[in-house]
Amino acid sequence: MENMIEVRDVKKYYKIAKREKGMAAAAGNLFNRKYETKRAVDDISFSIKKGEIVGFIGPNGAGKSTTVKILSGILYPDAGEVKVSGFIPYKQRKQYVKNIGVVFGQKSQLNWDLPLIESFELMKFIYKIPQKKYEENLRLFSKLLDMEEFINQPVRQLSLGQRMRGDIVASLLHSPEIVFLDEPTIGLDVVAKERIREFVRYMNETERTTIIFTTHDMQDIEKVCDRLIIIDKGKKIYDGSIGEIKNRYANVKTIELLLEDGRKETKTFDVSKTPMSVVMESLFSEKNIKDITLCESEIDSIIRDIYEGRVILDDLEAERN
Repeated sequence: MENMIEVRDVKKYYKIAKREKGMAAAAGNLFNRKYETKRAVDDISFSIKKGEIVGFIGPNGAGKSTTVKILSGILYPDAGEVKVSGFIPYKQRKQYVKNIGVVFGQKSQLNWDLPLIESFELMKFIYKIPQKKYEENLRLFSKLLDMEEFINQPVRQLSLGQRMRGDIVASLLHSPEIVFLDEPTIGLDVVAKERIREFVRYMNETERTTIIFTTHDMQDIEKVCDRLIIIDKGKKIYDGSIGEIKNRYANVKTIELLLEDGRKETKTFDVSKTPMSVVMESLFSEKNIKDITLCESEIDSIIRDIYEGRVILDDLEAERN
C-alpha cells in the first residue's frame, strides 16, 4: 500500500528572545537583543499509508501542532524532507491544499458574522467544488453530524460543539484525501465528542480518507485511531498500535496510598518483575498506611506515566525491533 505521508529527519527551530531581569538589562535588550534557540521538532521520521487513522499525541509543547503545520504547508522545516500525497507542502502549497483538509480546534475557519451555510458556500467557491458534489456532501454531512437545526444560524450564535461540527464539514466538503484534525474535540461535551468520533470513523471507512488526529483526550485515540505516534520534546518516542502499548503495560500497576499522617503517595510497579505480595509486604513494612487503592493501568494512566517518566518506552521499542 502506498505511503500518503513521508517525513524524514525533520527539524524545526524557533528563536525566542531572552528576557533578563532589571531595568538596565531591559534597556540593553532594545539595542542588543539576545536569543535562544528552541527545538520544536527534533529529527522526526515516520510514514503513513493511505486510509490510516493515526493518533498524534504528546504533552503540551511537545511539537504536535508544529508538526501538523509543517505537514499542512503552513510552516517549512529547517531540515529534513516532507512529502504528502506526492507534494512538498511548503513548496507546492497552492496545488497541495486542494488535497487536504485542516481543522485547528482552537481557531475556527468559519466567518463569525455569516450563517453557517454561507461559510460552506464560500468553501464551495474557494475549492471550485461542483454543485452536485457540494450538495451531496453537504446533505450527507449535515445528516451525520445532526446540523439541520442550526445550519442557517450565524456562526457567532452557535455553541462550541456546533461550531466545531461546522469546521469539520468545511474542511471536508471538497473531499480531501488527507485530513489533519488538531484537537477537534477540545472543550466539547460527551455527546458532541461522540458525534465527531463517529463521523471521523465513517469518513475513513467509506472514503478511505487518511487522517492525523492530535488530541489530549485518550478516548479519542481509543475510539478512533488504529495507530499511535507519541512525541515528547520534539522527538518521536513511540510509533505503533494502541493494543501493543496496552498489552506491554498491562502488568504495570499503580497503587495509591493514604498514610496515617494524611499524606498521599503513588507507587507504580511491574507485577511481571515484582510479585504483588512482595510489593505489599515492602510497603506495609516501610510506611504507616491507612488506606490503599489499586488502580488498573488504562490507556490514560499509561500515557500519563509515559509523559511523567514513570514508564520507559525503550524496552518496548527493543522488543518490537
